[in-house]
Amino acid sequence: MNPGLEHYLVVSALLFCLGLVGVVLRRNLLVIYMSLELMLNAANLALVAASRFVGNLDGQVMVFFVVTVAAAEVAVGLALIVALYRRRQTAHVEDLTTLRL
Repeated sequence: MNPGLEHYLVVSALLFCLGLVGVVLRRNLLVIYMSLELMLNAANLALVAASRFVGNLDGQVMVFFVVTVAAAEVAVGLALIVALYRRRQTAHVEDLTTLRL
């Protein structure tokens, strides 16, 4: 039995919901950041699956650009998290309510 488009979309929705729960419930910046990346990858999975089942490459090309931008986002985001951690000695969101020096 070959999986259909709905199977891929269900997996994508589950991954997206798992990432959303991680963003809403967790208070550690790194866990929130990983949950955001999980949500981005869930959207990429939906794009690739839809592109595959429609029969054109538009979704796969779009995913290529999203992954390229996500790589730059990871570099900048982790640099910001490291800088905040060095300054405040914490990675919890509730301890970072103000960004004043």
